[in-house]
Amino acid sequence: MRPSTKAMTFSAALLWGGAMLFVGLIHMQVPSYGGEFLRAMSSVYPGADTAPTLGRVLLGTVYGMVDGAIAGCLFAWLYHAFDRALSHARVAVPK
Repeated sequence: MRPSTKAMTFSAALLWGGAMLFVGLIHMQVPSYGGEFLRAMSSVYPGADTAPTLGRVLLGTVYGMVDGAIAGCLFAWLYHAFDRALSHARVAVPK
């Protein structure tokens, strides 16, 4: 059974967006937690920085979900492309 591109896209979006949300919410309560991670992410996601506000956390979450969806979709596309190429190569090999 082939993995679904749509399922992989949504899964990656929820996983990465959830990670951004989780780290951001904990950072709001414990400022020493995840600061370096959030600073690194702010270099990629403009506006999503270490400011302990709900708006910044939600912005980082949205960025993470969009980025995760793109990465999940590309991963699924590559997976299917390699799977097709390898399945054709297996069929073409004489016994």
